[in-house]
Amino acid sequence: MNKIEKSTALYRSPFCLGYWRDAAAELKDTRMLVFAALIIALRVAMKMIYIPLGPNLKISAAFLANALGAMVYGPVVGALGAIISDVLGVMLSGDTYFVPFVLTEIAGTLVFALFLYRARVTPTRVILSRFCICLFVNILLQTPIMMLYYEVMMGGKTYVLTIPGILKNLFMFPIESVVLTLFLSVMQPITYRMKLTYNSERSLRFKKSQIATLAALFIFGCGCVVGYLGYYYENTSLTVGYTTQERVEKNQTMDAIIEENLGRADEGTVSIIGSAYRPFLGSETTYNVAYYAVDPDTDTDMQTLWSLKKTPASQEAALTLLGDAQIVLDDKTGQVLQYSYTPAT
Repeated sequence: MNKIEKSTALYRSPFCLGYWRDAAAELKDTRMLVFAALIIALRVAMKMIYIPLGPNLKISAAFLANALGAMVYGPVVGALGAIISDVLGVMLSGDTYFVPFVLTEIAGTLVFALFLYRARVTPTRVILSRFCICLFVNILLQTPIMMLYYEVMMGGKTYVLTIPGILKNLFMFPIESVVLTLFLSVMQPITYRMKLTYNSERSLRFKKSQIATLAALFIFGCGCVVGYLGYYYENTSLTVGYTTQERVEKNQTMDAIIEENLGRADEGTVSIIGSAYRPFLGSETTYNVAYYAVDPDTDTDMQTLWSLKKTPASQEAALTLLGDAQIVLDDKTGQVLQYSYTPAT
């Protein structure tokens, strides 16, 4: 193995030239590359061992290996290792590879490296690194990537934000932070004796201030999640998650409500839900519905018309718009709480 002269400096912040110069120099250190290869193998293996909690929801300990590697060899080698481990993991699992997913792997490694590499590692740094990954990487970054995945790989389906996944990241954050701190408190003296890290202090011991920091970040995270979900539900129509059968049933329900309020029973009409919004943790859904007359001479199957979405319905030659309705329903009882109808001009 080659021996090179390298800096052993520690940095208060990663936002300086020396930090990135040392991180890039790790690419020339054979010992670091060998260690990175071991971490990559460990990450791939640990990803395949997990506790399933539900569809697309699981607990894995691979973040421990990721944090250890990032602490030792930094962001440059870490980013390359993230790409390699992601590709190998998909190849071994047999899944179809979707390139944007690698961004979460790279981002998670970079966050760990920015907080832990060439630093005096403390519980506060560990807690902050895990918090940033849980909130900004696993929730904020992962959501648009999942939307793109569903659009490209799932035949144009729309990704619906899942609350269990968000809550899992939120409530696992304190547990994972404590476990990671304990893990690194064991590994740091070992990596120091192996001359892979350069902080000789035993600084990974919880104090009251750091426990308070953990609690404060958890409360802050809860507030961020509630705000994020509130914004999401207020700006994302529930119709994106409807199956074809659900769309047919809900369109027919809206049609029955409109006809009852108009005092008519016309089988030659269909109602199409354009949007449906329900506040986060609310029990009332507001439906915006277009009410159409069906051309009696059309050859189009009625079941097909009932299953239409907003835009295809507006372009359907067999349909003539009669008016628009706004209906507010109590989700628990099905009771109509508010109703308004505007005839087409």
